[in-house]
Amino acid sequence: MSKVFIGGKEYFPGIGKISYEGKDSDNPLAFKFYDENRIVAGKSMKEHLRFAVAYWHTLTEDGSDPFGDATQDRPWNQAKDSLKKAEERADAAFEFFTKLGVPYYCFHDVDAAPDANDTDDVTEYEKTIETVSGMLLERQKASGIKLLWNTANMFSHPRYMNGAATNPDFRVLTWAAVQVKAMLDANVKLGGENYVFWGGREGYTQLFNTDMKREQEHLARFLSMARDYGRKIGFKGPFLIEPKPMEPSKHQYDSDAAAVIAFLKNYDLAGDFMINIEANHATLAGKAFPHDLAVAANAGLLGSIDANRGDPQNGWDTDQFPTDVYDATHAMLVVLQNGGLGSGGLNFDAKVRRNSTDIEDLFHAHIGGMDTFAIALEAADKIISRGLVKKFRDSRYESYNSGRGAEFEQGKLSFEDLREYAAGLKGIPRISGKQEQIENVLNQILFG
Repeated sequence: MSKVFIGGKEYFPGIGKISYEGKDSDNPLAFKFYDENRIVAGKSMKEHLRFAVAYWHTLTEDGSDPFGDATQDRPWNQAKDSLKKAEERADAAFEFFTKLGVPYYCFHDVDAAPDANDTDDVTEYEKTIETVSGMLLERQKASGIKLLWNTANMFSHPRYMNGAATNPDFRVLTWAAVQVKAMLDANVKLGGENYVFWGGREGYTQLFNTDMKREQEHLARFLSMARDYGRKIGFKGPFLIEPKPMEPSKHQYDSDAAAVIAFLKNYDLAGDFMINIEANHATLAGKAFPHDLAVAANAGLLGSIDANRGDPQNGWDTDQFPTDVYDATHAMLVVLQNGGLGSGGLNFDAKVRRNSTDIEDLFHAHIGGMDTFAIALEAADKIISRGLVKKFRDSRYESYNSGRGAEFEQGKLSFEDLREYAAGLKGIPRISGKQEQIENVLNQILFG
């Protein structure tokens, strides 16, 4: 492209294409560690990380919170006419994506089509989505940016106060189908590589007024119907379920990776459906981010990642940009051992802080997140290629590599055999987990 903005107006003046300048650079608008062309473990950083920008937090966020009004007055959100606002927001979005140098983006229907959910007229909603998806397609073609995934917002509108596919009112469920159908149509039109379901309000507050079994069966049937429709119109990618433990619903049906896996297998949905792990959701569930990644990967269902972090002193989804290199390194270790993310990627489901009011803060935030995962990717590759941690892990399981331990893994022993083996032992040695030494090795890799 000869220019890095799409429309007639430049929304980020004075900011050009963000380039890699190396760790000695003092330029705040340059990558210090993310070099998209650098080869790590046989692929470029760009191919490994598949970065995406979240349309919602980056383009629609205004800095408001439950305790205060908006602090971020973005120039692309000022138009009174909703379609004009959609067009200006799209121009700003693709200028940002292109200048930042990410290959992908993600969006909800109401992010790209402001006020789309303000109508109760199905035809009007569908017409709006069709028009706005046309705007996005035009800008995709002009920029080369692709759609990683899209989704329907089925949690903000008052109709969804008791859930969408799990709502006790069938009429609400049908409106959820309207939105998902329209967004699957948009996905195929835009060449989306995945489609996401974020439950939001698919849960309950109390059991006294809830038929949990019936609601979960409705959710499974709804997802099956959405899958069948998607395949019918030519969508070939995975459908992704994004776990969340709570907020807004007290008891979410998709609370963590393990719960989602159990649900998918129980209703014969695994395979078509995989998991989109968000870091902040995992920690709110009382799990580590890499833990939920590993649970999904071990089940063969790790699809994609929403990269962010929470604040351990806050009990809600703060969606901060990821800067913890230890956490990111462990995450990338899981991803590399999984063979990558396939059609998934690293979507920055993160927002700048309420008092980060300058437009350039959006660039600083994404640059920091991209650099963090670039550091993590190289560190994870060193951990694997040098075998510095694998030897510790493997040594802990040596007793299963031969003899009775190997026979146990092969299913050749009875319970009585286990008892007889234990009876012949003359004491069991204590084998150190070497946790402190492993942590020192990690520091050596990261900072040595």
